[in-house]
Amino acid sequence: MDTTAPAPAADLSVQGMTCAGCVARVEHALGAVPGVVSASVNLANRRARVAGTAPIAALLAAVEAAGYRAAPAPKDWAGEAAEASAAAALLRRDLREFVVAGALTLPLLAQMTASLAGFHDILPGWLQAALAAPVQFWAGRRFYAAAWRALKARHGNMDLLVALGTTAAFAFSLYQLATGIPHLYFEASAVVVTLVLLGRLLEARARRSAASSIRSLMKLRPETALIERDGKVEELRAELLRAGDIVTVKPGMRFPADGSVIEGESAADESLLTGESLPVAKRPGDDVIGGSLNGDGLIRLRATSAAHQGTLAHIIALVESAQASKAPIEKLVDRVSAVFVPAVLVLALGVFLGWTIGTGDWQTGLINAVSILVVACPCALGLATPTAIIVGTGIAARQGVLLRDAAALELAKDVSVVVFDKTGTLTEGRPHVIDVVTKDR
Repeated sequence: MDTTAPAPAADLSVQGMTCAGCVARVEHALGAVPGVVSASVNLANRRARVAGTAPIAALLAAVEAAGYRAAPAPKDWAGEAAEASAAAALLRRDLREFVVAGALTLPLLAQMTASLAGFHDILPGWLQAALAAPVQFWAGRRFYAAAWRALKARHGNMDLLVALGTTAAFAFSLYQLATGIPHLYFEASAVVVTLVLLGRLLEARARRSAASSIRSLMKLRPETALIERDGKVEELRAELLRAGDIVTVKPGMRFPADGSVIEGESAADESLLTGESLPVAKRPGDDVIGGSLNGDGLIRLRATSAAHQGTLAHIIALVESAQASKAPIEKLVDRVSAVFVPAVLVLALGVFLGWTIGTGDWQTGLINAVSILVVACPCALGLATPTAIIVGTGIAARQGVLLRDAAALELAKDVSVVVFDKTGTLTEGRPHVIDVVTKDR
């Protein structure tokens, strides 16, 4: 029997990743740090789980050197709330930039649609350039920043494709405009930037929705607890609670940690763990679950775990682990995406050179090369699978279903029979009358 203890794990919050190629580079950078046993990075929730003995500072430095930003992932409700607030601010910024970009792109898109319908009245070239420029260089500035970080780290990412493709289309249109050639492609650059912004906005909304499952579980832990210290009951931060402390829990309060009742009688709502809708009677000697709701009695209990180490903390850790894990199909996605950007760049360059050398028409060659870059921009390949996993595990957690990892979620599609091994009854907690029996006196 292998009795080797598992390597300790550290969770990092990683910002700046846009595709599965970024994931591969971050994982490689973390794996190269001395003391790291394994590293798994999830694109959807922007988290990295690293097992080993490497110091946090070394891990953060490795991520920074790879061209991304990292920080220790929050472990409590306050940290999660702060991260959620920052994410909400970024979401509002993304929405504002998309609305502005969409408003400027709409006339260009309407012109393109009208030409397809047989109407050939087009906007003046200078007006097209004026509409497309803010979209390209203001709303799209994030793509240039991310592409520059990628180039400094000597690798490519999807932002590089977006920046190259749209800039080439915009610059070529300026050249055509300056030389008096009527064929302009400002709408192509503006539409691509706007659509990618829309994709990033939807992605951010999905991540925020999925993260709410973790935050809702963390909310079940009270922020303060009535702890007995030196014969006095003091209201202290729950994170200061340790195993062995005596805690007073008033009616209507949540138990701050797992413990054993030493005085008082009440009933506890333990549906967060058991799913049972009826309160469970609690007397001296009975165990209580941290996060469950105390009924109408005053309870004194002896904590059997710290606030961050009890049953609720284990549930939160399970959900986080499931969302951070990778499904088997993602291994294939990672292998493909790791070479996706370089392959697209080489293909686009080959088309441009081949067309230019073979026909002498560099303008058509440039248009075809830009088309390749534009078509490759969205990279749904590397994002769809992890987003589906994090959203699925989040919804399951809110419904009381805990998944061990992403592999279990992938296998669930083959489940045809579910067997419940449970003492008691399975209930939805919504009783209704099915029959009325009267008795004669």
